[in-house]
Amino acid sequence: MSVRTSRAKGAPPAAIAFQGARGAFSEEAARKLLGPGIAVLPCERFEDIFRGVKEGRAAGAMVPIENTLAGSVHENYDHLVNFELPIVAETNVRIVHNLIALKGVPFSGIKRVFSHPVALNQCLDFFARNPRIERIPFYDTAGSVKMIAEEKLTDAAAIASSVAAEIYGARILRRSIEDDRRNFTRFFLLRTPDYARRHPIRVDRRAPWKTSLVFSTRNVPGSLFRALSAFALRDLNLIKIESRPLRGKPWEYLFYLDFLGRADSPNAQNALNHLRELADFLRVLGCYPKGA
Repeated sequence: MSVRTSRAKGAPPAAIAFQGARGAFSEEAARKLLGPGIAVLPCERFEDIFRGVKEGRAAGAMVPIENTLAGSVHENYDHLVNFELPIVAETNVRIVHNLIALKGVPFSGIKRVFSHPVALNQCLDFFARNPRIERIPFYDTAGSVKMIAEEKLTDAAAIASSVAAEIYGARILRRSIEDDRRNFTRFFLLRTPDYARRHPIRVDRRAPWKTSLVFSTRNVPGSLFRALSAFALRDLNLIKIESRPLRGKPWEYLFYLDFLGRADSPNAQNALNHLRELADFLRVLGCYPKGA
């Protein structure tokens, strides 16, 4: 699914912040949702992209939240609570790991490969078939392509997205070298509440919707069962549950839930009102079209 935001004629493009160098998979997700011409703001850390939006340096943030192989990005669950930026859209990107080198460098000349440790570990079959190639962890997938281009390394390659090869003028030597092609990352698009109101996202109203929320309950027997029953009693389909430590209260937890449906539907409203009676804390993180 592709969405677009409207802006005044002649206004500068609204930048989307993401973690990593240009060409990161987060930039690929931003292009998928908002179009190839979207302005971007690369940031070093996940916390920086949230701060960039809160402080007005970016109009939105593209945030990876979970991967089908590596699991959840726990840090970003914590930031969703701390920064209170609503989720307005989501998308899923298939992670295609490509072997990328400078133009003119042959595959036979590659002695070492740089990439993020997660990417390296998702391409173990490739390294098993090519034992002469050394794996070298780097801070970022796209950043490894950028480094190879800047340092003009002729004996090295990187594992990254095709967008990274395009941006840094490099060449893809081997495409799709990942072990498991059912490798997807789910991304959230976040906005400030004011920006989201002024620049609503145009979506297909026929698309199914999802709602994300976070809550905590008292640490007593049956409390989580009773909380989840608020959704079961209204036939709402829970499709994700995640727990994270509740800071300041050792061995107590925040629970993150996704369910299918709009937060303003009668069934969802009844479920949320029921949950409020049981929860010590409850916040709806966003209601948005289900990503493709």
